[in-house]
Parts: sequence; C-alpha cells; structure tokens
Amino acid sequence: MIWRPDLAAAAIVQQGNRFLIVEERIRGALLFNQPAGHVDDGESIVDAVVRETLEETAWHFVPRALLGIYLWRNPANGQSILRVAISGDVTTHEAGRKLDQPVIAAHWMEREALLAQPAKLRSPLVMRCIDDHLAGMRHDLSALNYLDIQPIAQIA
Repeated sequence: MIWRPDLAAAAIVQQGNRFLIVEERIRGALLFNQPAGHVDDGESIVDAVVRETLEETAWHFVPRALLGIYLWRNPANGQSILRVAISGDVTTHEAGRKLDQPVIAAHWMEREALLAQPAKLRSPLVMRCIDDHLAGMRHDLSALNYLDIQPIAQIA
C-alpha cells in the first residue's frame, strides 16, 4: 500500500496579540483553524498559502518566513497531513469578498481565547503553529523550492 499524506500550506499571521483564524464548518461542527488548504497540482507551496489566505479570509498575505513543516496523523480517520506553515503579514482586505467553503468567517483571536476552546480547534497543529511562531521559530523561505523542470535525458 502506498502512503500519501495530504500536502497543506498554512498562514500564521499575528497582529498585536491576535492571530488570523478561520472559523469553518466541518462535518456539522464549527472549528477554528489557520487559513490553510491543499497545494494544487502545479502550484508552489508559497503560491498556495497566498491563494488560500485570500480565499479563506479576504486578506492579501505576504509570506515572510517558513515557520515549520509538521506531519500529523488524524486519529479520527487515520489520514496524515503534511503541513507547511508560513509566517507572514497581511496587507489589504477585500471586505466584500465571498469566502470559500467551508469557511464561514475570519476572526482575529488571542491565543488564550483559542486555548479556552480546545474542542473547537480543527487539529493540534493550530496551537503548535501559534506557539512555535511566538517562540520565534523562523526559517528562510528559500528552503521551499518548486521545480517545474524537465528531467535530464539519460546518456546511453
């Protein structure tokens, strides 16, 4: 059997003591998460996090640093997620933009407000990324490379 984790990109955005969080309806439950989503075929991880942040929050995201790469297996369904978390800033907001499903709203929330509602966190990755961000973890974005090149012909 071939094991294939889902590849997701997540934006970690802090303004003052609040973080950009999406509220989404997953299997009937309202849950909190960072703006995040799957990397599309032919898309770089950095492009994916910029796109997902705009689609889920209506904020334009500017990536600044690689926060970390997290592999997590969901015990509820056995699915593994490989999350690439990127710290950055937001610039302009498109207030009238319709948010992608399953997001119902974007919020600016304090860490303590999220900690007070552990059952509403989509996964443990939410708090882990916030805590790593607050701890100052940062890596250069140049570590993330997207190569859309043709293979070199083999010499016979």
